[in-house]
Amino acid sequence: MVLKSETLWRDAEEQIGYKVYFKTPQLDIGPSNNKALKAVISSCNKNSIPVRVIDRNTMFQEFDDLIQLPDNWIGVVTEYGGVIKPTKAVSMFQTLAIKNGAFLKDNMEVVDIKKDSLTGAVLVMAKNGEIFSGKKCVVTVGPWMNKLVRNITGIVIPIQPLETTVVYWKIKKGYESKFTIGNGFPSFASYGEPYIYGTPSLEYPGLIKIPIHGGRPCEPTDRTWEPTQSLDPLKKWIQEKFRDLVDSTRPVVTQSCMYSVTPDEDFVIDFLGGEFGDDVVVGGGFSGHGFKMGPIVGKILSDLVIDGETKDVELMHFRIKRFEKNSKGNLKNFDDQVSSAH
Repeated sequence: MVLKSETLWRDAEEQIGYKVYFKTPQLDIGPSNNKALKAVISSCNKNSIPVRVIDRNTMFQEFDDLIQLPDNWIGVVTEYGGVIKPTKAVSMFQTLAIKNGAFLKDNMEVVDIKKDSLTGAVLVMAKNGEIFSGKKCVVTVGPWMNKLVRNITGIVIPIQPLETTVVYWKIKKGYESKFTIGNGFPSFASYGEPYIYGTPSLEYPGLIKIPIHGGRPCEPTDRTWEPTQSLDPLKKWIQEKFRDLVDSTRPVVTQSCMYSVTPDEDFVIDFLGGEFGDDVVVGGGFSGHGFKMGPIVGKILSDLVIDGETKDVELMHFRIKRFEKNSKGNLKNFDDQVSSAH
């Protein structure tokens, strides 16, 4: 999906005439015996994605002595990293959708979806009283997915909204250019507890994005808008890995956002079934790693409503029924990456 999504990002950029996706190397680091990190290597090999496993000495040479690794850690390098400008990306797809005949309705809270017993049409009811009718419907309501689908059908899709905090840290004076895409600095992830990720300096010049991949369970309409976890482990990680190059005293930009997390952290992409049959398709539970997959997920969803199937990916791992067989979903031999603070 990563490779197909990258191609679709490029296609959209070509159509719109500007860039939203800036490619970088991807660097995953962690203990050499970490099961999740081993799974990354295995997945790359299985899908013929070029991958290199490097030690701390090679890391020193390749990344300009910016990242320090403990003796028993390794780095896993691929070419499929990058940074996406999210607001610009959303605007891009909205503009392309309008050019292709779509109508956008903002701030429309959907309260119900029904099947018209006479015409067979799918009816979407909004809180303000408006009703939309169509042959097919795609439901992608993020952290509201569980509640909406349960109200419509009684089906429980175990998608837990998490309130998470994105933080940016100040790069110390004189080192700002070292952490840029132009200098070859990668997008990165650190495996272990806590799971940490980051991107090169781009949105805010002189700042670097380094958050913890996780958060606390929340109701989408009742967030605290406060940091969801202690920053002490993150500060310690920054001190150890970036030494005196990044100021770990405190973040200078803090943003609240939400994840929609499934028990196995895999997506939900499926027909809703029941009275709706194949006329309603749902997509959700992207567990904090869905935005970069947006183009390919959108294509899959459109394939399902237009053709009734997709040839892009095998959907077995994304079906709703997987939770009927096992409440934890797809079985894996490594721990969850999204941490949850209660």
